[in-house]
Amino acid sequence: MSHELDRLAATVKTELKRMLDAGASFADARLYDEDRSERLTLYDGNLETNYDANERGIGIRTLYKGAWGFAATADLASIPACFDKALANAKAATLLPGFPKDMGPAQPAKGRYRPPVRQDPFEVPTPEKLALLSGIDVKLKDNAVAHRYVTAHFQRRRIFYWNSEGTEVDRWQLNTFGSMAVMAPDPQGRTQRRSMELFCSGNGTRGWEWIADPNAFGGHAERIRKELAEIVPAETLPPAKRDVILLPGQGYLQTHETIGHALELDRILGYELSFAGGSHVRVEHIGKLRYGSDKLNARAGIVPNSPGTFGFDDEGTPQRDYYLIKNGILVNVLSSRTDLAEANAKAGRVAIKESGTAARACAFYRTPIDRMTNINIDPGSDGTLDDIIAATENGVILDVPVSWSIGSNREHFHFGTEIAWEVKNGKKTKVYKNPTYHGHTLEFWNSLDKVGSKATWCLEQVPNCGKGEPNQIMELGHGIPVMRFRNVDTGEKE
Repeated sequence: MSHELDRLAATVKTELKRMLDAGASFADARLYDEDRSERLTLYDGNLETNYDANERGIGIRTLYKGAWGFAATADLASIPACFDKALANAKAATLLPGFPKDMGPAQPAKGRYRPPVRQDPFEVPTPEKLALLSGIDVKLKDNAVAHRYVTAHFQRRRIFYWNSEGTEVDRWQLNTFGSMAVMAPDPQGRTQRRSMELFCSGNGTRGWEWIADPNAFGGHAERIRKELAEIVPAETLPPAKRDVILLPGQGYLQTHETIGHALELDRILGYELSFAGGSHVRVEHIGKLRYGSDKLNARAGIVPNSPGTFGFDDEGTPQRDYYLIKNGILVNVLSSRTDLAEANAKAGRVAIKESGTAARACAFYRTPIDRMTNINIDPGSDGTLDDIIAATENGVILDVPVSWSIGSNREHFHFGTEIAWEVKNGKKTKVYKNPTYHGHTLEFWNSLDKVGSKATWCLEQVPNCGKGEPNQIMELGHGIPVMRFRNVDTGEKE
């Protein structure tokens, strides 16, 4: 660390001890030495967005008589005053009703995290970035395309964390996102779209080299342009019960909305009801609830090339890989240390043994809450996409969401996707537009009967998951194989 960082670290450690002397049972600090974000967007070939911003500051938490207090400042000369404010907020919070917060036994840790990066995108000249995007835009351009866009988004964060238990963590995070789309009106005047996001197999690196790889991004421009040309004149998917084959481009959102958010502990305990909703899951369900078929194995995973991999969460707990759903049975949830005591008290037993390393905050001026990490579905043994198609008599293949509606407790859902391919008697046939499907969460996951092999597994990134009040936008990833679900309600009456 630099001389300035050494000085800041010494100040923080002194203040952490002072908080304990003042009666706090726990205190921590997250210093964002750098929180930089850059976005470039070409719309119809024109530069629409050229955004580059950086934030620096510190967030402080104190736990006093079972109540949290939080404060943050960008003025790093006023760290002691920020600690005083956090403690005063905690004391004020003790007057409010609620289950007393408890961090449990001390868990001191020391460590550092560095993502796999070969070339830092912030070191790449802007003209080189624009040249890459322009080259992709040329491939998207066509007389039949009304509008097109291509965008790149980069993040770089350097975060230092200390707490009163002696934990010290040094994290450097770097994320790279890319997106492209083509749009055109159909004969009925409705805009149709075909798009794709930067993706990978979960391995590799997260730097500039990732988005510059045509196999991961730019090389798909012509494909989505040609698929749009098939969508525009196609018929709307008629209503029927069919088998549904979800590609990873749609399967990730199904997982995100009906597994990931449903299993966040703060939702389960009711803390998100006023903003993002609750959950149909209860803590007493852990270890008992059949969430899906035996084919369903979902985990909070560690995937090297994912924004949901960060080494240590924002309570300083080393990130770990564990099952949420094992052979269809709910076995764990996404949690931090903060609410374990309340959850186990409500369950009447030790339902959650340790933190799920899901305490995450989007900025120094936001307090950590329970957030998704990498929620992945393990690959299965049912072969390739072609194998699953061959075993399907009457179904549709669906890819990439355009709309979604989720029950407030994640108990049911309704999704619209960009494209559907009909499957009849083991063969992929015609394209349909405006496809939709809907169902009840547990019934749907229990209808899962085929899970593709590792060759079908793909890491899909999520750069914009919103939750919390005030809202926090978080980044994560989902590793998803091809999946088939039986007898699903699809299509809408026109």
